[in-house]
Amino acid sequence: MYEFNKKIGNYGENVAEYHLREKGYKILDKNFRCKLGEIDIIAQKDSYIVFVEVKSRYGTIYGNPIEAVTYSKKYKIYKTALAYIQKRNLLNFDFRFDIIEILLNLNDNSHFVNHITDAFQVYK
Repeated sequence: MYEFNKKIGNYGENVAEYHLREKGYKILDKNFRCKLGEIDIIAQKDSYIVFVEVKSRYGTIYGNPIEAVTYSKKYKIYKTALAYIQKRNLLNFDFRFDIIEILLNLNDNSHFVNHITDAFQVYK
């Protein structure tokens, strides 16, 4: 099961990367990891550094993909983003958190992309 979920996740991240490039985003990093967590895609659009969480699913029987991004997950992404900003010295940029939902169709290998810009903010 883990291997199947990993393949779905990787496929979804590739679809999301293609989507972002098509929309004029510059991809800065993929799967950035540090001791605080991981961010799927980090991109730049105009003066924004965009931290993107990608969620891929076959259907919505267990809810929409965005529902899997809990407060604790958002907080982890936020802390990891702060580490990235500091490490790359990106203090002169605005930043935001987006979520890209990828809904996959098992019948014909098609997919639907839902890009939610400025999807969340974290309040301490």
